[in-house]
Amino acid sequence: MSGITYLRGDATLPSVKGVKIIAHVCNDIGGWGKGFVLALSRRWPQPEAAYRAWHRERASNDFALGAVQLVQVDRYVWVANMVGQHGIRTGSKGVPVRYEAMDTALDRLAGHALELGASVHMPRIGCGLAGGKWSRVEPLIDERLVGRGVPVTVYDHEA
Repeated sequence: MSGITYLRGDATLPSVKGVKIIAHVCNDIGGWGKGFVLALSRRWPQPEAAYRAWHRERASNDFALGAVQLVQVDRYVWVANMVGQHGIRTGSKGVPVRYEAMDTALDRLAGHALELGASVHMPRIGCGLAGGKWSRVEPLIDERLVGRGVPVTVYDHEA
């Protein structure tokens, strides 16, 4: 049984007290413009600007599959840009999601969450445009975050 809390609602509006990290999966080619990132960009400009700069300057930083960029958007709210998909299209190498990269990113995210004393909030990461299966993602979240004592809430957006 999973230790994840599931709610209907908007992952960009976590309604709990304390420090919160909103986590989502990005691609490794610098693309930002479809899916959950649109909701983030409507709420705050910083995550997109930081991601684009991170990608643009990738020759001199840690931008790669499995990397995590934490962007503070409010006093108690951070956004975690996690690079967990290769490209943006399904092709001969399968769907864009990379479970190994998500596992690495979630492990890094847990370290940040524990350091900040934060809870983590997210949509069903890696399962929209990235093409992943929740049955493969949920155990990674359980092991990397919940297993280390990080409270996690997953939001299913109301259609």
